[in-house]
Amino acid sequence: MNAAQRLADSAIRRLSKGEETRAQILDVALNVASESGFEALTIGSLAERTGLSKSGLFAHFGSKEDLQIAVLDEGARRVTERVFMAALNEPRGVARLRALFGNWLVWSENCQLKGGCPIMAAAFEFDDRPGPVRDTVVRHHARMQSAMARTVDLCIETGEFRPDTDSRQYAFEIFGIANAYYFSHRLMREVDAAQCAFKAFERLVADALTTPAVRSPAANPAA
Repeated sequence: MNAAQRLADSAIRRLSKGEETRAQILDVALNVASESGFEALTIGSLAERTGLSKSGLFAHFGSKEDLQIAVLDEGARRVTERVFMAALNEPRGVARLRALFGNWLVWSENCQLKGGCPIMAAAFEFDDRPGPVRDTVVRHHARMQSAMARTVDLCIETGEFRPDTDSRQYAFEIFGIANAYYFSHRLMREVDAAQCAFKAFERLVADALTTPAVRSPAANPAA
């Protein structure tokens, strides 16, 4: 191995170590944001939780705002992977839509974050606070709604949903059910929150079906 190759190999190792450290920091930061809110997420508080120096953290995140945005991006990446990408295992149409909705509800419990989904929580924390962090929250929620609407479009394309189904309105109503579940389950501690959410979702599905033949109640993965 010549000098140039050794230098390149060393740079790759440093980059890999840096990426691993950043991932570990984001994991801790996600838990802080989920449990205490994004405003509690500062370079100082994170230094205490991780045992890293403030200067070391500044090397990864230049400011509190940059840190909050990075945590939002990581939270959104996990939602995409575990909710939306996981649903792609199901065939296009109603089966995939049901999987997506079920994954979303299960994610709230299985995300291994004490305070639940940070993306949902951030929507309430930053709804009336303009700035780059709010813009990031809006971007991620808009992307999720767009993906949901596209999934509904596929139900129309497969012929399972009526051609006049408004996919944007449909996605809006699914988000409404998901938010109602989040409120009922996390704040009200209602034990039948998931059951109510799936019942509302199945009523929404039934209203759009072209024929009763494809109706089949979704299993409740949160039960």
